[in-house]
Amino acid sequence: MLMKRLFKKGERVRNARDGRVMEVLNYIKDKSSYLVECAWFDLDKKEIRKHRFKQNNLLKVS
Repeated sequence: MLMKRLFKKGERVRNARDGRVMEVLNYIKDKSSYLVECAWFDLDKKEIRKHRFKQNNLLKVS
């Protein structure tokens, strides 16, 4: 099965679970799919956070 990259570096994406808006940093090839490393600004801690998500859990921001 051929997986396709849905997002480009620098695009804004939304997490489907909690609605957080993030920026795409890069793609990481996993065994069966792609992982997307994203960054967002945490207002409570006042710092930038990074996390990896499966691209199926992310949506494009309009």
